[in-house]
Amino acid sequence: MHRSGTAMAWNVFKFCTALRGLGSIMILLVLGIVGVTYYALVLCNYGPALLAATGALDALVALAVLLLFHFLLVMLLWSYFSVVFTDPGGVPPNWRPDVDEERGETAPLSTTELSDTGSPRIRYCRKCNQLKPPRCHHCSVCGRCVLKMDHHCVWVVNCVGALNYKFFLLFLFYTFLETALVTLSLLPHFIAFFSDVEIPGTPGALATTFLTFVLNLAFTLSVLGFMIMHVSLVSGNTTTIEAYEKKTTPFWKYDLGRKRNFAQVFGNNKWYWFIPSYSEEDLRIIPALQGLDYPVRSDFDGQGF
Repeated sequence: MHRSGTAMAWNVFKFCTALRGLGSIMILLVLGIVGVTYYALVLCNYGPALLAATGALDALVALAVLLLFHFLLVMLLWSYFSVVFTDPGGVPPNWRPDVDEERGETAPLSTTELSDTGSPRIRYCRKCNQLKPPRCHHCSVCGRCVLKMDHHCVWVVNCVGALNYKFFLLFLFYTFLETALVTLSLLPHFIAFFSDVEIPGTPGALATTFLTFVLNLAFTLSVLGFMIMHVSLVSGNTTTIEAYEKKTTPFWKYDLGRKRNFAQVFGNNKWYWFIPSYSEEDLRIIPALQGLDYPVRSDFDGQGF
């Protein structure tokens, strides 16, 4: 049994090391998929269609597709690189809780309760040798504790946590819109492959168009599933990791109602909801956006949801 456990730990370690090694490969893969999609939609199909359009309607449709595609592409890449390059949130050096998070007491915790040996009232990470703030979890891939960790995403080569979760959701949102647009735009061309109509274009361009349609259809369906899951998580103020913990807890203390739960991820300023950034006012008045301080449901008792 002991040898089996040791082997399992070793296998997990090698798996985490392999994920670290992916690094820029995944970023290049994402950019490669974007490049192939751009080539198929813009250079092989709708760019030439706009230039060769004989009617106003054909030109308008091609122009609309191209404009919308480029807008969504900019938002997708902006959100993507915001997730990649934004630190998800780490535990500040020598962080100590001011209150007993488990009991909700306002009295400062004693030194003995914050000892390195750990306490049933205080969460402690033995790998990082430090105390863990509420909703913080250790990431074996990053090798550190991450504030309000949701999961480690290989596509963004980063952890998704308190400080970049909104950017990740926007990346999913714009990826879904972009891939859905490409799928619908290339659908007539895809159907033409199975008809007797002669299709203009080189064999390479036709093969790229076919591949792009299949890839984008697959991404549309898969990302839609992820979006539905994360909308559910945001509405309940839960992370992917906490969703498993929540199953054993009849009362989830961080669920403040959908409106407040949404604000803890996207902020209150509507002008910033659809861009990977926060207003200075939201960062100042919503402590949860910093990843360390999360109000609980009892703080709002009697105020309604």
